[in-house]
Amino acid sequence: MVILALTALISLIAGIASGLLGIGGGLILVPLFHYILKMNMHIAVGTSLAIIVPTALVGTFRHASGSFVDWRIFIFSVVFAIIGGFVGASVSMNLDVTVLKKIFAVFLFFVAIKMFFQ
Repeated sequence: MVILALTALISLIAGIASGLLGIGGGLILVPLFHYILKMNMHIAVGTSLAIIVPTALVGTFRHASGSFVDWRIFIFSVVFAIIGGFVGASVSMNLDVTVLKKIFAVFLFFVAIKMFFQ
């Protein structure tokens, strides 16, 4: 029961962050699933990706209702994002969990530093 309550709380936070800031999976779900729910890093990444699909769709429709989606950029970008998603998932699945965690940490560190100083 505690695991389900924690999962619900983590997912609610990720959904709010996704709709509010366009983030959620990588910044919230993956680390919290890994550290709080004790998921293997690969499973945390895969589960996060699966959750973000419907979350992103709902957020997209809500933003689109306010005319806050650039559909030209969407159409152009989605092809490359799909290719990138396939390549990234293929690489991730072949990485050792320790290496994957370090890549993730370095990414978060540089994003945080850049945002802090801008």
